[in-house]
Amino acid sequence: MSPDIIFKFANAGILVNEIAYEKISLYDDPLSLSSSLIADLSRNYNKKDLVIVTGDMVDKFLKENGNSPDEPVGGKVKTEIKLEPPSGILNSNLDTETLEKPGLGTFNENKILENIEETEDLKEDIISQNSDEVELILESVDDADFDFKILKDTSKKSYTSGNIKDIVSYFSSRYHKIRDFLKKRKDLSDYSPIADIYQSQDVVKIIGMVKEVRTTKNNHKIIELEDESGEISVLVHNENHKLFDKSETLVRDEVLGVVGSRKGNLIIASEIIHPGVPRVEEKKMDFSVVFISDVHIGSSTFLEDSFNKFIQWINGDFGSPEQREIAASVKYLVVAGDIVDGIGIYPHQDKELTIKDITLQYDEAARLFGQIRQNIKIIIAPGNHDASRVAEPQPAVPEEYAGALYKLKNLEFVSNPALVSLDGLKTLIYHGRSFDDMAMTVKGMSHEQSDLIMKELMEKRHIAPIYGERTPLASELEDHLVIDEIPHVLHTGHVHINSYKKYKGVHLINSGTFQSQTEFQKIYNIVPTCGEVPVLHQGVFKVLKF
Repeated sequence: MSPDIIFKFANAGILVNEIAYEKISLYDDPLSLSSSLIADLSRNYNKKDLVIVTGDMVDKFLKENGNSPDEPVGGKVKTEIKLEPPSGILNSNLDTETLEKPGLGTFNENKILENIEETEDLKEDIISQNSDEVELILESVDDADFDFKILKDTSKKSYTSGNIKDIVSYFSSRYHKIRDFLKKRKDLSDYSPIADIYQSQDVVKIIGMVKEVRTTKNNHKIIELEDESGEISVLVHNENHKLFDKSETLVRDEVLGVVGSRKGNLIIASEIIHPGVPRVEEKKMDFSVVFISDVHIGSSTFLEDSFNKFIQWINGDFGSPEQREIAASVKYLVVAGDIVDGIGIYPHQDKELTIKDITLQYDEAARLFGQIRQNIKIIIAPGNHDASRVAEPQPAVPEEYAGALYKLKNLEFVSNPALVSLDGLKTLIYHGRSFDDMAMTVKGMSHEQSDLIMKELMEKRHIAPIYGERTPLASELEDHLVIDEIPHVLHTGHVHINSYKKYKGVHLINSGTFQSQTEFQKIYNIVPTCGEVPVLHQGVFKVLKF
């Protein structure tokens, strides 16, 4: 599919179904046709309406404008090449009551629909308005000063039509990617598909996706595993304390390996194997990187004084001689989402907003970030408060809302998640919304210790493994949330509480917040750590408080 057509409609807040897309793409100038359709729809629908363009709507528009649906504009038809879905997990025979993942278990239809509907939640109160021009520092920046590369960004690669075929493809992609990590391990190199396991096998090795984890009445663990060929139950005995403890960290929809023996219809597990993280070689740095997140500009609880001190420090105008020396070495500033507070994110949020327009919030962000010296590269990923779609992966914040920030020559927007290289320092940026699900699901995990959650996600090699819970995930043709490449740094936010751990050479950083406790946080007893800024100073982790 051409991302240009999809994103043209997406930027206008309009969805396109598969038949409509195929009809539009046949035309000689599909982008012009798309623009005309969008203009026509804008006259007939309210901005808050959820509009889905169908094939019949395309035909009707062409007929009303003097074109036959069979005679494309310009008189030329493009050759249509239909790509068949890959074999294996995909299956078109779907029951109406229960939607099957062939070889990968079953889905609850209501849960799927709820998750798809959540991806549209951002179409609520975000309204773009004209505002006074913000005065910014717009000095020219020589890009050669930065050895900055975007290694992975889903902003123009993210597409789903929301149909069942896409959901199956999504889980197929996840399974195959993580299976390929696992089968490289010596103890799983000779694994067998579930359907090929024989009753008489002494040692069984399988790779599967977790369908369910439950505790028996005798306090053992049963793990329901599935692959493309079938399903099987795995028993973890509670007397195997080390393995039992590991089983308590398992979550639905993650992919893992099991070694054990078969007993009847069960596998008795002797080992549970995650994809894991190889030790990362230390990256030598003669520069420093600053990490922040959850600034929440526009909120009455935004700590502007603290943030202004931070700006003064990074510009070399504030702090002790040692702190100013650190500031002088800063080359990159990485922001892991929620740069603004957004609109309509939680109940009664408007009562805590000083800026009640999303565009004006970004204008104020541009005024503040525009004061940062121009020889610092600023990289910003969206969070769930930003003007990006709710479902992950989130595309970069669109220029439509953050135009003033896009004018800053030293600032780059990326998706959530995104993998970037900062002079060779591979940094995985993820806002961290899946921490809610992990804290709720896994025993011993909490928002206060997000470093433990980050460690577990690295071991699972997936940023957001649980599908269908509080974190909306877009069921795309490819699962972009698999951690394909091990970074030097994993930078997260969302929980508003600083944490740090160095795990197998990877710096796991949560950068806290510049927002004091909100009324919403008081309900859930979330006590933020405010104005505590992590800095990787020439390879050494430090925290500065403002």
